[in-house]
Amino acid sequence: MTAFSRSDDLQGATFTGVNLRGARFAESDLSGAVMRGVDVADVDIDAPWLPEADFFRVNGVDVIPFVEAELDRRFPGRAQRRAADPDGLRAAWAALQRTWDGTLERADALPAGAVDVSVDGEWSFAQTLRHLVFATDTWLGKAILRLEQPFHPLGQFDAGAARDGTDLTLFTTGTPAYAEVLEARADRVAMVRDLLAGVTDAELAETRANPHAPEQPETVRACLHVILEEEWEHHRFAVRDLDTIEAAAEA
Repeated sequence: MTAFSRSDDLQGATFTGVNLRGARFAESDLSGAVMRGVDVADVDIDAPWLPEADFFRVNGVDVIPFVEAELDRRFPGRAQRRAADPDGLRAAWAALQRTWDGTLERADALPAGAVDVSVDGEWSFAQTLRHLVFATDTWLGKAILRLEQPFHPLGQFDAGAARDGTDLTLFTTGTPAYAEVLEARADRVAMVRDLLAGVTDAELAETRANPHAPEQPETVRACLHVILEEEWEHHRFAVRDLDTIEAAAEA
């Protein structure tokens, strides 16, 4: 099967009468793609940044509002992720963690080792929790608190980490014990909760350097919004994969 990677530039390419049945697009930029007269039966699209797009039209209908409304319905509390004031952010974080508590209990009920299972090459449940440790360290420890060394060794970095100057030697390789992952995760959850407990409107408006692009200023509020966005998106991924793992266990 033909494989294309980051080194292959297909910008502006035209595909006419091409059979892409079963093709998989991962971490690919499809912005501005135009599809006409296409067969999209059983297509599965996951676009975490969909709300930031101007539109996503299917048969002339912008589906972004429908997708967002449905996700807010499925995940109570998600709609609060853009809260702007201290009380709203505290409520948003509390709602999010109630949701995660239920999901952690669900994971605990799975067979031994299930938290380290990867579905379709995606991060395992444990790796997802580790990534949220990394995300918190990046946007809270590094950006907001401006700690000299903000990273926990169990953090799971993303593909962009190596490109923004993050020292990858700081991180543990291999598969750490799940209990250690839970401990690191609980510590970072508490860090966010503690910050939100006393934050003021004035502090939310303070500026910080974007941790991935230091020349770009961000408000403390914006940094917290990124943390909330990361939490909800990765929770959605985790639940999606837990569904698959549970179905396989019951088969």
